[in-house]
Amino acid sequence: MSFQEALNILAQGGVIGLPTETVYGLAGDATQSMALAKIYALKNRPQFNPLIVHGYSIEQLQEYGVLSDMALKLAKSFWPGPLTLVVPRTKNCPADLLVSAGMDTIALRIPGHALAREFLKAYGKPLAAPSANISNQLSPTSKAMVLSYFPDLCVLEGGACEVGLESTILGCTGDDVTLLRPGGTSQEDLESVMSRPLLQTKGDTILAPGMMKKHYAPRTLLRLDASEKKDNELLLGFGHAPHADLNLSEQGDLVEAASHLFSMLHILDKKALETGVTSIAVSPIPKNHLGLAINDRLSRAAA
Repeated sequence: MSFQEALNILAQGGVIGLPTETVYGLAGDATQSMALAKIYALKNRPQFNPLIVHGYSIEQLQEYGVLSDMALKLAKSFWPGPLTLVVPRTKNCPADLLVSAGMDTIALRIPGHALAREFLKAYGKPLAAPSANISNQLSPTSKAMVLSYFPDLCVLEGGACEVGLESTILGCTGDDVTLLRPGGTSQEDLESVMSRPLLQTKGDTILAPGMMKKHYAPRTLLRLDASEKKDNELLLGFGHAPHADLNLSEQGDLVEAASHLFSMLHILDKKALETGVTSIAVSPIPKNHLGLAINDRLSRAAA
């Protein structure tokens, strides 16, 4: 699909598949309610789960959200990249309220994928772009995975996603900064720039994308922190796992593991359904750095 074809689809209120460095997004014009409704309908996504708005520059996104001094500091340090900031909507925010699930905040980011930024600049308006999957199923990290969910969707080819899991989401609605979802930007790197610790979210209120308990789920049951593979199981390994069917990273590299997470779960889920295997066991993943985000995805998938 050409740029111009994709631009025409969006201008007419349609949706496309957009590559980013995190995962492929199901993208629609953030100012068009019908486009946003199509995204929710295609994904079968509950409308209390907000969408992330993607732009090509800080100046553009400041028309949509109010960035505090700290939010602006984080934006300048980590954008473009896998970081989303949830901030108050501007007084005359052009984005449709559906993108915010009716709340007075908006989730913003600038993707680190050069093709995505080039396309966003060509379109001229920000795009809502949640992961291009069916809600609660695995996020796609390639064009082929997107088409496995939406065979008729027009998808821009951007290669395999470099990061391979969703962005970190921070709440920046006041002086404090709260971690709403771990992701592709580590807590340690964020706190180094902030010179203070992140606050942790409390309660079950849906404040940002990816906070639903059951999320990112394959159709096959998952068994986490597995030290061995049982009968009638497939094993997704990490580090030394000689009996693994697939290994996120034989070297124990969390960055490599993150980039493989959704694609390998997708492969094992398909194999399990074809062979009648009842569950997928997953080796323990360290709970630090990107391991926090990987464990977050796995715990939601296993819910």
